Amino acid sequence: MDVPTTMRAVQLTQHGGPEVLRVTEVATPTPGAGEVLVKVSAAALNNTDLWTREGEYGLPGPRAGWRGPLDFPRIQGADVAGYVAAVGDGVDVSILGSRVVIDPAVYDADQPDANITGLMGSERDGGYAEYVIAPADRIHDVTESPLSDDQLAALPISYGTALGMIERGRLQSGETVLVSGASGGVGVALVQLARARGARVIAISSGSKIQAVLDAGADVAVDRATDIAEQVRAAAPNGIDVVLDVVAGDLVHDGLPLLRKAGRWVVAGALGGHTIGFDVRDLYLHNLQLIGSTMHTPEHFELLMGMARRGEITPLVAATFPLAQAAEAQEELARRAHVGKIVLHP
Repeated sequence: MDVPTTMRAVQLTQHGGPEVLRVTEVATPTPGAGEVLVKVSAAALNNTDLWTREGEYGLPGPRAGWRGPLDFPRIQGADVAGYVAAVGDGVDVSILGSRVVIDPAVYDADQPDANITGLMGSERDGGYAEYVIAPADRIHDVTESPLSDDQLAALPISYGTALGMIERGRLQSGETVLVSGASGGVGVALVQLARARGARVIAISSGSKIQAVLDAGADVAVDRATDIAEQVRAAAPNGIDVVLDVVAGDLVHDGLPLLRKAGRWVVAGALGGHTIGFDVRDLYLHNLQLIGSTMHTPEHFELLMGMARRGEITPLVAATFPLAQAAEAQEELARRAHVGKIVLHP
């Protein structure tokens, strides 16, 4: 396909509020050796976008991006679906025109279980643009997927994070799982993926979003405005096998006794507070495991793309915005009144 010499993009010019996002015209990037140029058809938003823009990851102390200081201007956007528009040296030209999803992670090794050291949209330019560069080994062909481009763009961060939690927590069919923050992007993904694995899903949400969480696949919804532990005990009198937690804070203290012996508590967020306290005897006397999980590995992402190709999950898209309204889209995300993903259209 013909590639223009310039493209529209939304640049993050400094840390701050939505006003630091600038719609501009920039040179279309050229893929180098081992790289591809992807024409963006959909780019989903994440909390990571907000926290990177605000420099929240640097607190306390200097403001910073996901893994450290940012180089400005930076094009945000880690969740991208699109079509291969050009390839660099050493890349098979047969992939031109393929519909793809980009794995946004920068890894520390070329291994199936590699750890993430950087992220598209933070450590390198992302998908708030008409085109984006990606390493050829980080694109996944989803041409045959029944999912829409918007649904595919919803997958990388939220569903990648969720699947990483499920894999590290070794969730099995028939087990009972508790999902916190179930109406958020990662939370909805956890509900859908855990249900697809055959688990019984108990989800924590707020009153106004409970029905949407049930519609996403939760067997039971617990209202976080009342006594969570009491509701969970009523829903799972024999205990919880795995907790998939993006909230942390007091929930860990109150919830550890809800786990069955040898239960697993997986944490991938701290929306409820960065510092927790609990009786360590609850941990070792019952052989419990407290597991940290940062996003996905290459192996997890390939598993996710397989599910997408087969249409085994159906991501929820709450709203779409044109690229020029990226600031407004981030404001909508920050209001947290929606269930599902917000997607930009270049």
